[in-house]
Amino acid sequence: MQTQTRQPDLDTREQRVTLHGISWAQFKGVEANLVDVRSLNLSYLQGILEIMSPISDKHEEIKSNIGKLLEVYMDLKQIRHYRRGGFTLEAEGYTSGTPDESYSIGVRRELPDIVIEVIITSGTIKRTDLYLPLAIPEVWFWRSGKLRVFQWQDSQYQEVATSQFFPDLDLAILLQYVQHPDQYDAVQEFIADIEAS
Repeated sequence: MQTQTRQPDLDTREQRVTLHGISWAQFKGVEANLVDVRSLNLSYLQGILEIMSPISDKHEEIKSNIGKLLEVYMDLKQIRHYRRGGFTLEAEGYTSGTPDESYSIGVRRELPDIVIEVIITSGTIKRTDLYLPLAIPEVWFWRSGKLRVFQWQDSQYQEVATSQFFPDLDLAILLQYVQHPDQYDAVQEFIADIEAS
């Protein structure tokens, strides 16, 4: 078993520990032993286990901003949606991961239509690979001030310029408000922008 530790960025407290050569049974054992430790986030992909702790304030702020703005947009556009939150998505024996936020669009499904991840510190696991066996229709990533959207196409994820669920949503404008220093003002200005368009 090989261990790799990534030091946190200077503006965060997040750390990632990566373990290689971990079986699914070993992963489930670690997960069971850490079930009550809310400050840890576990990801598993084909023998690689990443443990991230703790979640930084910046991570939570960005996650909250994206979710709030996206829900405001869906409400204004009368798009039926169901917030699913961050719950573990897994394909037994292969992958397990917990997105920061997730949504079902139109109807509530067992698996969400959109998962959102905020990445502050890099890890070993390619995050889109976590969702490959589940065929989640869209995976959104915020990282280093950029918002990227990947769609499930031809059994793989392809980066796209617009969401299939929100074709009229300008992701650059959404990103502008995600990074606004005041969430309340960001929401009010975002609403004004949407209503003016």
